Parts: sequence; structure tokens; C-alpha cells
Amino acid sequence: MATPAPAISLDEKAAKNGGRLDSDAVLNALPAVILVVDSQRRIRYVNAAAEQFLRGSSGHLMGRDLGEFVPADSPVFGLIDQARAARNTVSEYRVMLDSPRIGRQYVSVQAAPVGEQGGDQNGDVVLTMHERSLAEAIDRQLTHKGAARSVTAMAAMLAHEVKNPLSGIRGAAQLMESTVSEEDRELTRLIQEEADRICDMVDQMDAFYDRGPPKREPVNIHLVLDRVRRLAQSGFGRHVQFVERYDPSLPPVLGNRDQLMQVILNLVKNAAEAAPEKGGEILLQTAYRHGIRFAVPGSESRVHLPLMISVQDNGPGIPEDIRPHLFDPFVSSKPDGKGLGMALVAKIVDEHGGVIEFESRPRRTVFKLMLPMAEEESPVDGGEA
Repeated sequence: MATPAPAISLDEKAAKNGGRLDSDAVLNALPAVILVVDSQRRIRYVNAAAEQFLRGSSGHLMGRDLGEFVPADSPVFGLIDQARAARNTVSEYRVMLDSPRIGRQYVSVQAAPVGEQGGDQNGDVVLTMHERSLAEAIDRQLTHKGAARSVTAMAAMLAHEVKNPLSGIRGAAQLMESTVSEEDRELTRLIQEEADRICDMVDQMDAFYDRGPPKREPVNIHLVLDRVRRLAQSGFGRHVQFVERYDPSLPPVLGNRDQLMQVILNLVKNAAEAAPEKGGEILLQTAYRHGIRFAVPGSESRVHLPLMISVQDNGPGIPEDIRPHLFDPFVSSKPDGKGLGMALVAKIVDEHGGVIEFESRPRRTVFKLMLPMAEEESPVDGGEA
């Protein structure tokens, strides 16, 4: 698979520009969203991060009213007016932007007048937006790791402290069955059946046992997604329309194929159950993004997480009270849910050194997986498609 073309260095840019650095190249290299608006709120400049943030190319965005992309009552416009009036930089932390175009996002915003304003308060203003900070992303990752570890410890405790005594209780009930009356045998059989039921529940926790980091190899994630889609369409996802938006040049993922399939199958199953019976839709998407570096369990190295896999549904959204605890064990929005699926997802993603995030509002819930990239020379395990 082809990897993204290497970026041209600033030295090369400068050489092509008579020894001077290209300001556009510098601004496009920044991860922050930078755009300039005039006195009529029209967009006059966007960098590469702003193009991605506003979901459009510079040619499409230039001259458009910022109000087409940001809600009219957003604090962003108040900051623009303040910066223009005070002729100074103003900022606000954790501003919520919520629109059909960009979804719901929390950003830190700075607004500053461009050039010398003098007495004129109708000049251009440059906006700088920082999406959720690296510290917040690390905090979420640590939270998911904590959830995974708590379930692992609980699984070990259940296996040792519950399952072993249950086998003795069941054995004693079997012995009693031959010495009691027919009427009492119903009670001994009840004891055995309930002991078996509890053992089955404990066995479900087997997936959480700590067996160390999984064996990882290059995996074609598109084959995994295709397999999950076909499984869904033949069963629980018959009522859903699947839309696929894949980056064909995406490099292979460094991971365990079976476990990645388990993660994506769990996310797709949840999406299918959330999607409406009529008009239900699930969007499967892949993209190459500049990710965050995290340590891989069992290794001293730190990996880049540029590969993004997302699962989006048009269901009612995740209840507000559940969102902070979604990856904790025994937390579920389903009436009959056990609350172990998302905890297992968190554990597997953690073992892969990846990150999982989600955004949710009515008719748009998106789970995003950020995973490491495999070395290009390694053979790819596509598995059975």
C-alpha cells in the first residue's frame, strides 16, 4: 500500500522562494485552525487545518460567510467584535461549536485584529482555534486504560474467588440429589442450574483475562471492515444501509486481526442497534491523520497513530449521563445490556497502543479509532475476506 508523500521541507520551500520562507507553508504546517474574516464575517484566508476543520477546500471557503459554518449565536462572533473594538487579542477557553457541517466540538479560540487598526474598527480579524488539547486526549486515554485494568482485575477475581467455590456447591448438590426425596430433588437441581448459570457469566469474562500484549502484524483494515459489514448485513444489520468512505492508499494497521475485528464488530453492532428501523444508516470511514504518540504496552517505544477508522450511526445518540462512563464495565444504555462490550473495546484498543474517542448528538454518533501504522516492508495479513 502506498504511504503519504513526504512533505517538502521548509528549506526546500525557501529555496524555491528566493531564500525567503513561504508564509503559507509555515501556516499550513501548524496543527491549529487559522482563518481570517473581514468586517462582513466573510472568510478571507484559511490554512490547511482550517480546511479540514470546516470540511472544505480553500477555493470553496474563500468569500463565504463564517455563519454558514459556525452557529450564529456562537461566542466566536462576540470574540471577533471584541478584538476589533479593543484592537487587541482576546481569547476564550473551551468554546462549544455545534453545527451540521462540523459537528459538535470544543475548542479554545483566540481572536486578534490584523495590522494597525487605528480608529477603524471594521478591519480583518484572525481567528486561531485549538481543538481539544493533547492533555485532554492523554487524560481520556488514561481513563480508558483504567477501565480496562479494572475489568481485567475483576475477571481474575471472579475466576478465583467465585468459580472454584461454585464447583464445590454444584458437586454437593449432585451428591444430595441421590439421598433426598423427589420433592427436594427439584431444589438440588435448581442449585445446580443456578451454579451453572453463574459459571457461564464468569466465563463471559474470559475475554478480559490479562494475557499480555497481543501478537501484532500488518493488517489490511479494509478487509476487516468488509468482513464485519457482510456479517452485519446477514444478521443484526439487515435493516441498515451501509455507506463506505475508504482511503484506498491507507497503509496497513499494526495489530491483531481477530481482536480488531472484535472491536469493529462490537462498534457496528451497537450502531446497528441504535440506528432507526426505517432510514437507519451506518457510515464506515478510514483516513490518514496526524495522530498522537503513545507508548505501546510491553514496549519502550512510542508509536504514531495516524490511521483513523470511524463508525457513525444516525441513531438517537448516547445519553448524557452515560457518556463519561461509557467504557466502564457494567455501564450500558440498553435495557438488557451487560455493559461489557465497550469495556472490552477499551481493553483491546489499549493493548494495541491506540486511542478510541467518540462524539454523540441526535442522529450523529461517531466512534473513532486511532491506530498505529505497520512498516511497509512487512507482509500484510488480510485474512479471509
